Amino acid sequence: MLITLGSPPSDAETAAWHAVISAAHVRDLPASAPEPSRTETAGKLRVPPVSGRNVHLAVVGRDGTYEGVASLLLFTDETNRHTAFLDALVVRPDARRRGIGATLWTAIRAELAAQGRSSVSTVLELGGAGEAFVDSLGFTNVLRLGWYVQRVAQALEEIPQPALPEGLRFAGWSGVVPDGTAEAFARAHDARRDVSGPSRQLDERTPSWDVERVRTAARLIEQRGGVVLTSAVLDTERDDAVVAYTELVLTAPSDTRALQYDTVVVPTHRGRGLGRAVKRHLLGRLRELHPGVREIRTTVSDDNESTLAMNESLGYRRERPAGIFQAKL
Repeated sequence: MLITLGSPPSDAETAAWHAVISAAHVRDLPASAPEPSRTETAGKLRVPPVSGRNVHLAVVGRDGTYEGVASLLLFTDETNRHTAFLDALVVRPDARRRGIGATLWTAIRAELAAQGRSSVSTVLELGGAGEAFVDSLGFTNVLRLGWYVQRVAQALEEIPQPALPEGLRFAGWSGVVPDGTAEAFARAHDARRDVSGPSRQLDERTPSWDVERVRTAARLIEQRGGVVLTSAVLDTERDDAVVAYTELVLTAPSDTRALQYDTVVVPTHRGRGLGRAVKRHLLGRLRELHPGVREIRTTVSDDNESTLAMNESLGYRRERPAGIFQAKL
């Protein structure tokens, strides 16, 4: 039986969903990749995203357990109303090859058509059952990625903190950006859009960022039970303008592996080593504030040579391949 989860889902629905996600994670991913926490699962199901609306579907077996789940993100910002993101389509390992994935995809496809979406994308591990499944649905790999992992203690021990050029200083905060830095931070965040993007084939576009949007994004992480840490480089000669920043997220305070979010250097300050410097600065703050975090994970596209080189110099090592897949509808 196919159902749509309540909004918000009940505790029982959340537990049943998490059981599917956890079982598939153990089966499909290497042992080094920590399982998603119950906090992370509940947060994604119960708190809607920024500029988007989720549809959560599940196939329920005769015994009442979930055999498969799917989560679709329908963008609501004007930039991306034509597309969507398939955040999950997962079948419990012992329930596979019984048409459950096809049932979920049929429902997702109908929702996409009803909402007038012309494309949908998703992120998958390469070489697994998920890639074979989406290939059969007409998805193509539009961007090859790698998952990379950095060991925090090793990086802190082996990599000294780079000095900043004259006129620049470090700053940092947890959670929502402070009032005095908010406008400068939003401008720096928006500097991401001056780059053509990870793939010209990908329909999703980066929307503009303002103070409200950067604050809402940070609050979303906190409302879902997570933690966001930010380090920045400020230009003291230009009213503390943010010229570089990096963000790190824990999906739950108990996480031992954090997730590296964006690292951005504004165009006029690129080529000065600020990306590496600000990421090393955040490592020190992470150790001070969350000493239980042992590793940091991130994705980098295979053709992003500058970021790959910077991360390698900070001790990141490739763990496994992945890709962004997209289907035109």
